Amino acid sequence: MEFLEKLSAFFGKWMALIVIAVAALALFAPQTCLWIKTSWINWLLGIVMFGMGLTLKMSDFKVVFSRPKDIIIGFIAQFTLMPLIAFVLTKVFQLPTEIAVGVILVGTCPGGTSSNVMTYLSKGDVPLSVGMTAVSTLFAPLMTPLLTLLYAGQRVDVNAVAMFLSIVKVVLVPIALGLVCNYFFGKVTREIVRILPLISTLAIIMIIASVVSANSGRLKTVGAMVVVVVVLHNLLGYAAGYGVGKLLRLDATKCRALSIEVGMQNSGLATSLAATHFAQYPLATIPGAVFSVWHNISGAVYANFLASRHPDKAK
Repeated sequence: MEFLEKLSAFFGKWMALIVIAVAALALFAPQTCLWIKTSWINWLLGIVMFGMGLTLKMSDFKVVFSRPKDIIIGFIAQFTLMPLIAFVLTKVFQLPTEIAVGVILVGTCPGGTSSNVMTYLSKGDVPLSVGMTAVSTLFAPLMTPLLTLLYAGQRVDVNAVAMFLSIVKVVLVPIALGLVCNYFFGKVTREIVRILPLISTLAIIMIIASVVSANSGRLKTVGAMVVVVVVLHNLLGYAAGYGVGKLLRLDATKCRALSIEVGMQNSGLATSLAATHFAQYPLATIPGAVFSVWHNISGAVYANFLASRHPDKAK
């Protein structure tokens, strides 16, 4: 266990670089990663979501009832700003349909699982971040299909009911199982949580490797454009989230949580939905995979930048 803990800490610390290295390997030597099947994506995402459930406690949901105003602001910002930014970017860059669908899926997904860590590193409001992630994830089966239908329905057929069922299966069920395990088997769960960064990172790496290797040829021709759009989507999300917080005169720690929560998406879910429901558009899986790589890099840099500024000065 001690070795696994050290290995987990190593993966947690160097996750961004490890993900970049694997993505590059899958892009330029795809044959090395083709053994990781895209059909595994839902199972791999389920593992990540189960891990998220193991870290949750019922007390984490208290913020939803003790600070409903903050949670509602975060919820509206999450499901308004990122989908709209995604849609605008697809129009500005005149993206082809299959890439546009992938970008919109990223925008309509709930907050990312690593946003809570980044909020902590930024000296932001961690309970608010945890509450926002929990609420946006719980409502994802409803909001993600409806918003995808709204923003992508004019381009492609969107089966909102099938998407709803998929999100319940690969997100809510694993999280619920993790929450139940944590409640009834807390002692065992605490041991497992110590190596969760290793498990989650490996699952995310495998998702990225499978998507990139399966689409390496076409990705080389559109990769630069996808990266530019993904980077802009993420950075504009940070800026818009922080801007909303300042506009509503929230304190600095809340602004930080809101900014990171809005800017960081559950891009693994976007990749899963693209692979399952838009299989006729293989490149739709790429924006989610690229976002998974990029937002962990930008999130760490952004969190360090925010942490370097004293909260009182940022009000």
